[in-house]
Amino acid sequence: MFTSKNTLLAAVVCFLMTGICGAQSSPNLGRPLTQEEVKNIDITVFPDGRGLPAGSGSVSAGTKVYVEKCQVCHGEQGKGGPQDQLTGGIGTLASGKPIKTPISYWPSATTIFDYIRRAMPIQSPETLTNDETYAVTAYLLSIDAIVPQNAVLDAKSLPQVKMPNRAGFQSWWPPPKR
Repeated sequence: MFTSKNTLLAAVVCFLMTGICGAQSSPNLGRPLTQEEVKNIDITVFPDGRGLPAGSGSVSAGTKVYVEKCQVCHGEQGKGGPQDQLTGGIGTLASGKPIKTPISYWPSATTIFDYIRRAMPIQSPETLTNDETYAVTAYLLSIDAIVPQNAVLDAKSLPQVKMPNRAGFQSWWPPPKR
């Protein structure tokens, strides 16, 4: 059973072992990243489109990628499967039973792109090409008619997409430096 004395002693020992108390020794874990390594992992995409990579993707190409790599988890047309529903829910946020999907809830289409690129497919994240990521984003947005069926998205057009809940959040993003 832990007592406050034991907890305090454990905290002091951990503090001393980490060298935080002014000892000159260092655990020598890791090394600073090079600028190139930082560049490779800094894939943040901002709501205004800063950080979007080169490439493009159409709804039709996205349909194929989605069926092959996404449908098993998210169901046909993003309606949900073993994993979350991705589409639908537009107009339900103010109701007694809101359906929060990336399409109905997220204020920026670039956030959908960013999330897909970082985290999907779940079993092998960051394996989709930029073109595949643009295409899947286009496909998902087309299901709820956010973009037309013939849409092709890229770094210029994606930030222009008007999401249904774009006014539902307070923006804290700093304006781009010009």
